[in-house]
Amino acid sequence: MIFFLYALFAFVCEYVDSTLGMGYGTTLTPLLLLIGLEPLQVVPAILFSEFVTGVLAGLFHHKFGNVFFDFRRDKQISNSRLRYLGYIPRSFDAKVTYLLIILGVIGVLAAVFFSLNVPAFVLKLYIGLMIFCIGVYILIKLNRKSLFSWKGFSVIALLSGFNKGVSGGGYGPLVTGGQVVTGRKAKNSVGSTSLAEGIVCLVGFLCYILVRGKIDWHLALPLVLGATLSTPLAALTVKKIPEKKMELVIGLLTISLGTLTLVKYFVL
Repeated sequence: MIFFLYALFAFVCEYVDSTLGMGYGTTLTPLLLLIGLEPLQVVPAILFSEFVTGVLAGLFHHKFGNVFFDFRRDKQISNSRLRYLGYIPRSFDAKVTYLLIILGVIGVLAAVFFSLNVPAFVLKLYIGLMIFCIGVYILIKLNRKSLFSWKGFSVIALLSGFNKGVSGGGYGPLVTGGQVVTGRKAKNSVGSTSLAEGIVCLVGFLCYILVRGKIDWHLALPLVLGATLSTPLAALTVKKIPEKKMELVIGLLTISLGTLTLVKYFVL
């Protein structure tokens, strides 16, 4: 019975995450802790399930046309601003995802040094305000057209990795909402976020295994099962939702998550 309960929790949380690009770990982690599980059980299990479902969600978003991933090497990079990277993939969505991963890792490394010298309270306040402001800006620009900015996107990618490194959270809201702010369409933003976060979670999971050496498969397996079953449904939902409505929902959800962060770590 408990197996199916875990699977149900994961199904619902991953459906929201793969549809809107945020919410899986943010909602599932405290939920599992509330029913009596230990953090050392929950964190690696969620990281593993996020890796599996992030990759699957990215593939389904590609299949349903929400994004177009072509990771073959782009040979036309001689005049590109990205040519200093050496290898860059062909399609625009793949380029964005690739940079999300690279700059996210750099942000994580920077966060390690930063967090050692700054009070935890300041970090949590910063994250809450950042996410809240992103959501407000999305709502303000709903009816305005924005051109995609590589500079703005690069800042968002670095900040998202930084947030992940200093708090373990704040990735999805900032990456998805931030991409919309820099001029990307909501559907493309969700697809890229799903795939990039899956790869980031794989790195985190492998590091955890190297340190601890084990995982609670009695928890991880139902999480993977439930979350995996939701990914095709979520990708299909994204395909059906009008772009403007998606931006509205993403903006409102981002504001909500930012507000909850502020209430939890600042007001209380």
